[in-house]
Amino acid sequence: MLLPDFVTFSRNVFLPLTNVCRNQCGYCGFRRDPAHPDANLMTTDEVEKILDEGRRAGCTEALFTFGEMPEEHSEFREWIEDIGYSSIIDYLLHLCEIAIEYGLLPHSNPGVMDIRDIRRLKPLNASMGLMLETTAAIPAHEGSAGKIPSKRIRTIENAGKLRVPFTTGLLIGIGESKEDRMQSLSKIADLHIRYRHIQEVIIQPFAPKPETEMAGFPEPTHHEMMETVSLAREILPDDVAIQVPPNLTGFYDLIRCGASDLGGISPYTIDWINPEAKWPQISELAGKLGGIRLKERLPIYPQHIHDRWYERGSRLADLIEQYADKEGYRDES
Repeated sequence: MLLPDFVTFSRNVFLPLTNVCRNQCGYCGFRRDPAHPDANLMTTDEVEKILDEGRRAGCTEALFTFGEMPEEHSEFREWIEDIGYSSIIDYLLHLCEIAIEYGLLPHSNPGVMDIRDIRRLKPLNASMGLMLETTAAIPAHEGSAGKIPSKRIRTIENAGKLRVPFTTGLLIGIGESKEDRMQSLSKIADLHIRYRHIQEVIIQPFAPKPETEMAGFPEPTHHEMMETVSLAREILPDDVAIQVPPNLTGFYDLIRCGASDLGGISPYTIDWINPEAKWPQISELAGKLGGIRLKERLPIYPQHIHDRWYERGSRLADLIEQYADKEGYRDES
């Protein structure tokens, strides 16, 4: 495998709007029931503070993530109605508008959505995402309505129908087999060939969390990660980047296997899904890449900037065109 000329990343802030979720995945340490003392819903003031700090730190991406369909819990439904919204998606739309006002490009990960919500979010998002995780039915997903593979595939497909630049990925080591990984990658490849909307596929290792059903399960080995990245590079079309999280992996070896993107890295916020794993300092990354150049990108990839997969004349379009250089990467001039 030839090494890439450069490896990309996006400078972002991570905004976990709520940790209340309808799913009950066996490996998740982020989720809380509404009655749990750590359950939360971020206020607009809290979001604005992070957006402001992100702007000052030179970030271009506001990553919005949260538990899926939390309003299926009646207690959460009361919380969201108390602040004037009928659903977390309605609140997200408002926060995306605020992010754009602060000069950051929203990238939203709302979980499984119907096509109407994707259509509503598209004008206010540079890109969106949903981890496929696996096409297999696994014990870790029992009792999680949003982890039925067909529902996740439908969301990814609907994003393609609406020309939404999209991120998806696999979670490695949650009970799936190598054959399952091949099937998952092949399904993503098929969707991209049809719609050309997949920007990147994340190959993310399972990391056991305390007090979860899978706390005692082993992490995937480094060899498994290398094998899976190599498999992804063989199966996925050449214009789909393979992303590996630099706070969870030995990323240089994975770059040698075909990865070319390190995802969102925040100079201000932590990884709220894996809070024990600190982001590397952006200034130190170049020295760990063995001479490969580090290149900053936006949350929307160059091919979708060139093809104008966004609403022309909008404030979102203005920001994308302000931040992008002629090649479609972050303008650093």
